[in-house]
Order: sequence, then structure tokens, then C-alpha cells
Amino acid sequence: MDAVTGVGKQTPSKGEHIVVSGGGMVGLSTALLLSDGLPDSCSISVLDSSIGKSASGSYSPSFDARSTALSYSSALVFQRLGLWEDLEPGLSAIERIHVSTRQRFGSSELSAKEQGWKASGWVVENHWLGQVLLSAVAKNDRIDLRFEQRVTGLRPAASGFSLQLVDREEHADLLIVADGANSQLRGFLGIGDKRRDYQQHALVANLAFAGQAQGIAYERFTNSGPLALLPLPPSLEEKNRLALVWSLPPSEAAELVEASDDEFASAFIAAFGQRLGRPTRVGHRTSYPLALVETREQVRSGCVILGNAAHSLHPVAGQGFNLSIRDADALARHLADTDSDGASIGSLAVLIRYSHSRGDDQAQTIAASDGLPKLFMNSDPLVSLGRDLALAGLDLFPAARRQFVREAAGTASLEATAMSKDASHR
Repeated sequence: MDAVTGVGKQTPSKGEHIVVSGGGMVGLSTALLLSDGLPDSCSISVLDSSIGKSASGSYSPSFDARSTALSYSSALVFQRLGLWEDLEPGLSAIERIHVSTRQRFGSSELSAKEQGWKASGWVVENHWLGQVLLSAVAKNDRIDLRFEQRVTGLRPAASGFSLQLVDREEHADLLIVADGANSQLRGFLGIGDKRRDYQQHALVANLAFAGQAQGIAYERFTNSGPLALLPLPPSLEEKNRLALVWSLPPSEAAELVEASDDEFASAFIAAFGQRLGRPTRVGHRTSYPLALVETREQVRSGCVILGNAAHSLHPVAGQGFNLSIRDADALARHLADTDSDGASIGSLAVLIRYSHSRGDDQAQTIAASDGLPKLFMNSDPLVSLGRDLALAGLDLFPAARRQFVREAAGTASLEATAMSKDASHR
């Protein structure tokens, strides 16, 4: 990959213009999807006040790097965009997922092989995914990438919005808001959000072990909250790395962030068990509060809300980023259809069709990420028994297990979207 140079390209003087506000992983992915699907007459700009100005062509994994789980559906999107080969050096495949409950008999192991897949998902360091996306955007002649730039104000125009930037005013026929869970632009638009505090913090750290079965992810449900371990690529310092995301009461999370490595390892063993042995290394620990955040509106005439600005989920199933990629992919497909029916790219009718097409997937994914922690933390004996039987049943009934994996990987949603679009064109 080439290094990123320059601070932007000239946008075409004719045709419609899309502005993506937010140069994070969702914003950059959205710009690439739009470039791939829309005609050349449509120009695309990405604005971000803090986006990095260079992308290295080499991959050097750091032991403490934060990471993201890519579902099978996200992998299909990145393969279609031609990015998979660049991503591969920093990927660790999830071939099996072991799900269990602390001090209960119910457990199950979900295998990608049953689906005929090499993997049901992959784990990638955020830095590497960001660099691959940034480099691809910078090399794309369709996309005007502007560093140290942000929207400081806006007002509705005859079509789209007039945006006040740091140094000038700019028109956008379609504004895509992808500037995070605490979106400033959403505030400018007067769009509120619904928030539910989980009264938990996510403790995040990377751990190393003396030996482990490669390609296995673990989801362990405890009385205090779910604990997930995801396989990471080897770093220069450690061969067997796993990324830990552990949901805990705030006081307990704070204590474990400050605990000694030995104290932390003991607490981890008490919650997870001896399956992997004692961690040989405990990385830098941080924690952050958990809440379900949903915007009250995802579309308006000339405007779409995407990414964490649209929905920020509990990390229990690692589906927040993957849901956003499915949203962005669907948006690009719906906007591409405007070229054939003559509608404006910011048409409210077009954007409402997009929003309706995403309703079921969003509702199901949000319900699962919201409901799983509550289900597994419920101490009612009958609920616990039913939960254990359901987990055991996944091992007894292959068809149910395969459907569960397809839902978790996001492929069921992609198939439903394709069927819906086929039906709409008949």
C-alpha cells in the first residue's frame, strides 16, 4: 500500500455530492462502498478533524493493540471491495466458538466447518483495519479525503444541506453522519437518542497463554456479566494472544484495572476456569461504561445516521461494527438504485426505503446484544435450567446450531436483504 499524501482532491463540478462526516472505520468503509456502487457523476467527500495523515504499508502487531471482530458478512463486503488481501496479515480466524456458563452444565461449541466456511469470523487490530481503509480511500480518485476538517454548523437547503466547515461553506446533496456515539452533528440536527445504562463497565485487555488451541473464541457467561476471549494474531512479544472483553459492575472493573497482574490473573481464573491455564502475561487494562444508545431518527431528507451515531450496542456478541457495515452496504445499494429510477440521492423516499430494509436486522441484532447478558445473569432456577437445556440443545440439533451460526455471522440478514431486493424488482 502506498503512503497517504495530500489533504484532498478536487470534487467534480457537476452531479450530486455526498459528504461523510467521520473518518473512522465505519465512515471510511461507507465511502468505499459508495464509490464502488455509485456513478462517476456522484462525488464523495470524507471529513474528519482527527484522522491520521499517513498509512504504513507494513504490519507490526503490538501486544496491547485493541481489536474488532469481523463477522462473515463483513468479510464478504471487504472481499468485494478488494481489501481482503491487504487485511490478511493482521487477521486471526475464528474457526470455533465455545459458549458456556460459569458453574452450570449448559455449553456448546459452534463450528465454521459445519457451514462449509473456513471461519465464522476474524479478529483484526483496529489500527491495522483503519490503516487499510485509510490507504484505500486515499488512493481512490472518487473520494475527496480531507484531514483536520469538520462540520461546525449546517442548515437545510433546497436539496440536502449547506454545511459550514472550518474554512468555507459546502453543499451536500446527502449528508452521512458517522461521527460516533456522542455525535455532534446529530446534535446540530436536533436528533436525540434513547439510552439505557447497563450499570456495567467493559474491562478490555489482551492476555497471553502458554498454549492454546488456535482459532477458538470463548463466550463465558458469569453472574457478574459476560466474558469474551477472541484469538489475535501473534505479536513480536507473544505467540498466543487473546483479546479479553469482560463486563463487570463498575466498582469491580475499577478494582481489576488497578489490581496487580497476579491478582488480575487469579480473578480471571475464578471467572473463566482452568481451560487455558493461568495467563502468562496480562496487558494494559482499561474500562468504559456500557449503555445501549439508539438514535431517535436514522434518516431525514438529505441525511442518514450511521455507525455508533445510529446505534451503540453491548459488546457481548461483537456485532456493533458488523451491523454498521451491513447498514452501509445496504445504503450504497439503495442509493445506486436512484440512478435507474431518476430520484435524487438525498430523496426522503429513497432513504426511507433504505431505513425500512434495515429494520428487522437492526431490531434482531440489538435485541440479541441487549437480551443475552440479562438472560445469562438471571438467577431464577427455571430460567437457568431452560438456558442450560437450550445451550445443550445446540449440540444435539445440528440444524438449530447451523442457523444460530448464520445469524451470528450476519449471513442470514444478507440473504434476506437480497431476497427483498429481488422481489422489489420483479
